Amino acid sequence: MTDFTDLKLVQPLLRAIHNEGYDTPTPIQAKAIPPLLEGRDLLGVAQTGTGKTAAFALPLLHRLADKPGKPQHKRPQALILAPTRELAGQIGDSLKTYGRHLRLYTVVVYGGMSIRPQIKAMQRGAHILVATPGRLLDLMNQGHVKLDKVEVFILDEADRMLDMGFIHDVKKVAALIPEQRQTVMFSATMPKTVLGLASGLLTDPIRVEVNPEATTVEKIEQKVLFLPKDKKRSLLTEMLEDKAIQRVLIFTRTKHGADRVTRHLYQKGIKADAIHGNKSQNARQRALKDFKSGRIRALVATDIAARGIDVEGVTHVINFDLPNEPESYVHRIGRTARAGAGGIAISMCEPDERGYLRDIEKTIRQVVPVMDDHPYHLAELVADPGNSKKPSQGRKSAQSKKRQGGFNHRKAQRPQRSQNHQRPRRRTKKAA
Repeated sequence: MTDFTDLKLVQPLLRAIHNEGYDTPTPIQAKAIPPLLEGRDLLGVAQTGTGKTAAFALPLLHRLADKPGKPQHKRPQALILAPTRELAGQIGDSLKTYGRHLRLYTVVVYGGMSIRPQIKAMQRGAHILVATPGRLLDLMNQGHVKLDKVEVFILDEADRMLDMGFIHDVKKVAALIPEQRQTVMFSATMPKTVLGLASGLLTDPIRVEVNPEATTVEKIEQKVLFLPKDKKRSLLTEMLEDKAIQRVLIFTRTKHGADRVTRHLYQKGIKADAIHGNKSQNARQRALKDFKSGRIRALVATDIAARGIDVEGVTHVINFDLPNEPESYVHRIGRTARAGAGGIAISMCEPDERGYLRDIEKTIRQVVPVMDDHPYHLAELVADPGNSKKPSQGRKSAQSKKRQGGFNHRKAQRPQRSQNHQRPRRRTKKAA
């Protein structure tokens, strides 16, 4: 298969795809679209940034294009469940983009916004309903959504759905959909909980996979910095003096931490905003819009809020805090190196986070190279002291380099060895 025309999609879809500048399907699209066009149930393993939204959106639009008809009052023909508001919104945008030449109506519903416009939209009718579980159940309980006409049920990012505690809501929704349906499930990882959910929802599914579970994008250059907790914000400021960091996504573990980092950057003259669960939906959408347009350079986010963010041109991901779940690291750094581009992921590791880093390295099956060319390096945190400088030497060397021109992440990635430094650097292990 060489291009989208080989997939036998209807002409209005091919025209929309061509208008977007796409000619060749991504691996997940090439594997998933043919069986979905045949009406098969499907279990897909794919990370964000692989083109998975189009992998299920295009077959869905193709199917509905054959018999669009007038949308029924309160009764969608297809239901797509997403774990977060941002992901639901982006799926809705993709459906409208690809279906621009089709007379199909999509409604997106999620919490954090007034429910009244969503009720009115469902009263007018929709062929496709994209929803988060909580708001969908609210609308169903009030009698504004009926699922008895759903022909296609799609569950996106199932692993995050379960992580957020939506498993009972998903099962409750699925029980109200006719058994004679096509069911599609996508997940970035495939733990036993997801497999268990899949076995209860899917019938004789095709399984497609584009990357081994929990591996990272090969084109992402990963680095870790060891430093004290109280020096993180200072180092972050120095890092952002590098103009090569054009558009950066910064992750924190907590909402309050995201706000503190954002305030710090703002005080230092760096245009930034935060996105997390305590922000109103309008504020989150505004921050995301400003980030996409380039009005702000840095977006500070928590894991749940950032799930589903798909922004082109993110040059760097910085883990201000390491995640306590290693799978979240994979999702975080996957926000860069989109659509075949390269990217850089830099993680800060304080003493209390050393265990998190070990879990991450075990999950991704490789050692993250240490970047020690900065003024706050804690050599005692390096896993193998024999491959690192002594603390006094590291501090002296880093301070000297700081006086010579400050932090430069590109120099730090490939530092020049001094004549006095003969010990080999820590090397990245090949993935098992």
